[in-house]
Amino acid sequence: MSGIGRLVARDLRLAWAGGGIVNPVAFFLLVAILFPFAVGPDTVLLARIGGGVIWAAALLAALLPVERLIGPDAESGVFDQLGVRGFSMAGVAAAKMLAHWLSFAPPLMLAAVVAAGLLGLPAATLGRVELGLLIGTPGLAALALATSALIAGMRGAGALAGLLMLPLAVPLLIFGAGALEGGAGALKLLGAVSLVLVAGAPFVAGAAMRVAME
Repeated sequence: MSGIGRLVARDLRLAWAGGGIVNPVAFFLLVAILFPFAVGPDTVLLARIGGGVIWAAALLAALLPVERLIGPDAESGVFDQLGVRGFSMAGVAAAKMLAHWLSFAPPLMLAAVVAAGLLGLPAATLGRVELGLLIGTPGLAALALATSALIAGMRGAGALAGLLMLPLAVPLLIFGAGALEGGAGALKLLGAVSLVLVAGAPFVAGAAMRVAME
């Protein structure tokens, strides 16, 4: 297994041990369970807005483990050791981004089937939700990683993470929800935004990690 592959496997083990896989899914399903109580038993209304609820819940679920993505490794000197061994920080950040996506996105997409049943979404809408999540969750993982690197070591990092990540995630939320109406244009824009975030986040996070090492 390559060095990057070992980093991905390590972060997946840490995510599982720290509840980083279970907690986002539990939060996601909790939102889907509680939302009908807040809106009421209007099945037509729930079916119309349920896709947007799933997207908002997915965004918040991706935010949950932000503090542990970079901070613990920066504090324990893991990045210094990796730098000595010749790893580029951008490559390490890319491995962490992939591990974060694998830890929350596939379970979230499975949980979306349960959420769709709770919200009364038709099968066609569920298919568009799943396609949108497949395209958009890499962008959420990239945003979470970059945010985690930027707030590492700061006091009140959890509150700062929300303030920094949520506004930047608005385009993903808008285009993801817009794609539910069958708009191919919204789906293409979602893919474009997600691709830009995935391409840029490792370099932003890598630069922040190098600063933390100094």
